[in-house]
Amino acid sequence: VQPDQTGDPDLLGLVRAHTALPDLELVHRIDRPVSGLVLFAKDADTRRIMNAMFKDRAVRKTYWAIVADRPKSADWITLEDQMEHDTRTKRARVIANGSGQKVVSRLRFRALSIGDRYTLVEVELEGGAFHQIRAQLGAHGHPIKGDVKYGARRGEKDRSIALHARSLAFEHPVTGREVVVEAPAPDVVLVRAA
Repeated sequence: VQPDQTGDPDLLGLVRAHTALPDLELVHRIDRPVSGLVLFAKDADTRRIMNAMFKDRAVRKTYWAIVADRPKSADWITLEDQMEHDTRTKRARVIANGSGQKVVSRLRFRALSIGDRYTLVEVELEGGAFHQIRAQLGAHGHPIKGDVKYGARRGEKDRSIALHARSLAFEHPVTGREVVVEAPAPDVVLVRAA
C-alpha cells in the first residue's frame, strides 16, 4: 500500500501518478496479501481527521474471509484476546491467559456461506492491531485460506490470502452524513474442476 524496503510498486505511488492529486495521503493500510478497500485523503488535514476517527474507533470496518472449518455457532461469535506484535518475526501472537497485558483486541464474525472444507465469514473489526484478524482467527481454529503464517495448510501460488477489506462506514467529518464505501469481492476461482 505504501513504499517499503522491497522497492515494489506501491498503491499510494500508483494512485498519485494516475491522478492530479499529488498531496494524496493514506488514511489506513491493509496487509500486502489482502485485497479490498483502501481509503485516501486529498490532503494532510483530512488525513489527520480521519486518522483520529480510526483511533477513536469511529470507523466501522468489515472484512470477508474464507477460513478453514466451520464456526461453532451460526450467530455472531466474539473473540477477545490479548495480543503482542513480535517485530523480529513480523507476526502477531495471541497471548495465552492474558499474561498481564491490558489491551484487548476484539472482533466478531459470522458465517455467510459454509462449504465442505471452508467457510466464508464476515468479520467486524474493533481496533486494528497488527495482523489482528489473521492471528485471532488462526488462534481460534479458523486460519484464513492461504495464510500459512497463521495456520493455513498451504499457501496460494500468488502469495495472497483469502481476506478482503469489504467496507468502511463513518460519519463524514464535514457534512456529518454517514459514508459507506464498499469494495467488490475479488473475482477468483476457489475450486478448479477436475
